[in-house]
This record gives sequence, structure tokens and C-alpha cells, in this order.
Amino acid sequence: MQNIRLVQMLTLFSLLFSGAVYSADLSVDAADGSKPANYANEDSWLCLPGRVGDACDVDLSATIVQADGKTRLEHFVAANDPAFDCFYVYPTVSMDQSENSDMLANDEERRVIESQFARFKSVCKTYAPMYRQVTLKALRSRIEKGLTSAGNGQLAYRDVEAAFDYYLKHFNQGRPFVLVGHSQGSRMLTILLQQRFDRNPELKKQLISALLIGAPVQMDIDGDKGSSFASIPPCSAAEQSGCVVAYASFRSDAPPPENSLFGKPNQQGVPALCVNPAAPGSDRKVVLDAYLGAGGAGQASLPPEPWAKGVEIDTPFVNVPGLLSAACQKDEHGSYLAVQVNGNPNDSRVDDIVGDVVVAGQRRQEWGLHLIDVSIAQGDLIGLVQKQAEAWAR
Repeated sequence: MQNIRLVQMLTLFSLLFSGAVYSADLSVDAADGSKPANYANEDSWLCLPGRVGDACDVDLSATIVQADGKTRLEHFVAANDPAFDCFYVYPTVSMDQSENSDMLANDEERRVIESQFARFKSVCKTYAPMYRQVTLKALRSRIEKGLTSAGNGQLAYRDVEAAFDYYLKHFNQGRPFVLVGHSQGSRMLTILLQQRFDRNPELKKQLISALLIGAPVQMDIDGDKGSSFASIPPCSAAEQSGCVVAYASFRSDAPPPENSLFGKPNQQGVPALCVNPAAPGSDRKVVLDAYLGAGGAGQASLPPEPWAKGVEIDTPFVNVPGLLSAACQKDEHGSYLAVQVNGNPNDSRVDDIVGDVVVAGQRRQEWGLHLIDVSIAQGDLIGLVQKQAEAWAR
């Protein structure tokens, strides 16, 4: 029952934040008159550069598992005085019992930082604000009551906007930056880009790129009417800056079904944007540089099989060279990142990965690999923003 409810909440979340029943105009004051959170308070930030003990100050070591089952320990090394910043907005994770989350970091916020964002410290200064997002409980309550409103999504967005403004005024000092988000976080950043960047050339000059992963972003190469952005293009090369990377990942043998809310055209017929972080602008299949959780993908997914025969993993992450490859696929199913698992039953390494949403033992194909959208290409995303930052500097 717990997993079924989780999938129901995720489904409503996708409806709300896909734009199907959720207005994108969130800049007005919330109906309750509440003010944005106070970002002068350091406790309002999950990550700040150089701060000891925060959500980004965690063990990021990984075990590299080769195809022959041999392993090697990879120690994480943070960049020394990186030249650009990364500003991250996390997905729907809050287990708070209120409609909007509070501003206290719980295990769920810290875990998602560990799995999705802390590794970016290898190339940039990391900033991750707390925000009063619509909680999982609030979404479930709306399902049970038959409601389709998002609740106080205005409060969530105004916090993100206030955090970004505080970052610009007090931390940024004119430095270039990358915006990073997943799921609800990507939706918040999409609105921020629409309202603050699309018609602001000066602010766009600082934008290296925006990684809007696991949320609907509608854009064609030609920038058709109905695209998410009026003047921010998709990234079509690793050396391009001021652009957007977006994708929703699905197994290559399980593309988005009809009831999927990811990878589908919008009401204007504009396709979903898919930019392969390992090969921007290309539709060729390439190997992914994945950093997967050694213990699996969370309670909505199956537990993982042993990564290799006779091998015990004692690091929080694993890297599996050559096991995953992907290409942006555009077909009758939609536009999505088609991920192939290159398992080989003749070697000692695991033949498959976990990351599908599973209910009562059944894979929910409409969700694809949403739980590990970031993890499957984390090394590629980090390498890409490094190249984009170098191009921006030139």
C-alpha cells in the first residue's frame, strides 16, 4: 500500500508540475500573504561552499566495478577554488505532514543532495537552498479528496526565487553559474528562467547552462511557439553555453507509454526536449558515466543484485564503466533518453540495474527511470558543465 500511494503521489505531482493543471504564473504573492523564507539565515541553505557538516559535505567515494568484476576505489576530490557556481533545487522529497514543507533539513533532503548534487563540488561552488515545497503528504491528500490544484505552489516558487535573488546579491559577485534541478526542482527553475532570464540579456550573460532533468520542458530546435522558453536554446554541443539540457530517461526496450507524462508533446504539439548529456546535439548512442547508489534507488524501487560475484561494496556509490549507454530517441512514443543496459551473462558483473518505480512487483513503465534520471549520467553532466564553463570563459 505504501508503494501504491507513492506512485499515486508521483502521478499527481507530474500532472501538477507538467503544466496540465498547474499555472506557470507563480510570481504573484501567495493567497495567505506569507513572505519568502529568510536566506540570510545559513540554516536555510542545505549547501554553501566550504561549510563543514552540511548536506554537500558527505562521503562521495565510489567503487568502480569493471566488466570482469575487478574493482577499484575512487576517492572524491573537490575542486580547489572553482571558477563557477552551481545552484540546485531538489525534487519532491519532503515527508513533512504539512501542505508545504518546513525549512528544517530532514534525512530525505540530505539524501537527495548526496545522490544528485554534492558530486558537483568537483567542478563548481555548490549552493542549495531549502524551500517550502509541496509535500508528498499534501499531494496524497489531494488525490484522496479528488482535488487537482497544486496547493500552495506559489509559496514554493517564491522561496526559490528569493533564494536565487539572495545568492545573486550576496554570493555571486558576477560569476557565471549553472542551474541544476530535478522533477519539482526543475519545474521551479523552468519558471525562474521564464520570468527572470528569457527577456533579461544581462542575467543570461552569466548563465552557463540549465540542467532541467526529469520534468517537462517543451522545445524544438526551431523554437516553435509553445516552447518553454522564448530565447534560451537547447544545448546542441558540449562547447555551447547559455543553453538548456533536459531529458526524461526510459529503458530502450520500455519507451514512454500512452499514459506517461514525460517525453510527450504539449497541447501545442511542441515535442519534449531531449538533450543527451553525454553527446549534446547528437542522436547517436553513447556510453554513460553513471554514479549509482550502491544500496539501490530508494523504497519505490527493487533492491539491487550484487554488483559483481563475490564482491562486497562498502562505498556509497558505484561506477560501472560500459554498463549503460543511451541515445535521444524521437519516435511515436515521444522524445526521451533511451537507456540501454549492456549486461553480459558471461561475465561476473551484474546484468541489470534498478531504478524503475515498482508496485506489487510490477514495473510502472510510465515512470521510466525517473528515480535515477540524474544518477545514470552524473559523470557526464559534471563533465559537460565543466566544458561549458570553459567555453563561457573563452
